[in-house]
Amino acid sequence: MDNRQAIGSWLSGPRAAAEEAGADFGYRGEQLGLPEQGPGSLARPGRRLGALAVDWALCTLIAYELITDGYGQATGNWALLLFFALGVLTVGTVGFTPGKRLFGLRVVSENGGAANPLRVLLRTALLCVALPALIWDRDGRGLHDRLARTVEVRG
Repeated sequence: MDNRQAIGSWLSGPRAAAEEAGADFGYRGEQLGLPEQGPGSLARPGRRLGALAVDWALCTLIAYELITDGYGQATGNWALLLFFALGVLTVGTVGFTPGKRLFGLRVVSENGGAANPLRVLLRTALLCVALPALIWDRDGRGLHDRLARTVEVRG
């Protein structure tokens, strides 16, 4: 292996290097029985991040305009509380938040049915902590989804 290959494998990460060596990881979501593309496939990180940004902006706007008298620490705290309530109520009932709906995503249980309300409560609480959402498995699912046994899929 020359230096270019060594640097290239380092830049592309361990998964790409292992695949180049012959390892077959399959596609994201294959272990969960999800299709590779289209409706029902695992949601991509860009869409998930976009939906999260829309939901957070909506909650911050509501906290700023209706609850507090300007932007400060209290606005952030109210926005987090609203974000939690929005997630629990909307994902727990219809399977998506306004941001997820806008980006064509929904949250389902690992077996493909509607997510259990208690699992949605756990998922949303872990999402509010933020760190579990930043730790992903090889399928691209966040730790908050793994612990709640949910999957965010394309609608």
